[in-house]
Amino acid sequence: MNFSKKNHDLNTENKTSVSKTLKILLITLFVSASLFAQRPNREKIKTLKIAHITEQLDLSKDEAQKFWPVYNAYEESENKLRARFNKMSKEAKPEAFAESEAKVLLLNMMKLDKERVELRSKKLDDLLNVLPAKKIIKLVQAEKSFKRKMLQEFKSRHAGKERKN
Repeated sequence: MNFSKKNHDLNTENKTSVSKTLKILLITLFVSASLFAQRPNREKIKTLKIAHITEQLDLSKDEAQKFWPVYNAYEESENKLRARFNKMSKEAKPEAFAESEAKVLLLNMMKLDKERVELRSKKLDDLLNVLPAKKIIKLVQAEKSFKRKMLQEFKSRHAGKERKN
């Protein structure tokens, strides 16, 4: 009888231990999943943008085959320019600069801005070779509406966090 009681106590302890471990595992899984879901990655955003632009432009198969390689090449170039500008801006510590250093940084920032404008102009010229002007205007509108949607999504996801803080 004594042995049976000890065996029962061990089984109860094992079940409790397994239950606690399972609860911790499930909580960790749910927290990880919710954190991952709240941080959309670049590929997901890129996919959503492609779908949005495709829907808005209503491209034919032939137009799409010519459009996407040109568009993607310019997107990559614009991303590189943006990264250079962001790096320059982050590293800028105006209070630590001499006036001459601040002027050099400002000139470099203006130079990158000019490069961005020139790149955008070249992009529009190249797109005119593959799409009618009306669809390029739709593209510009689609890009703006996508940015607006993404900003609204960001605000809605972070509105609850701001209220909690």
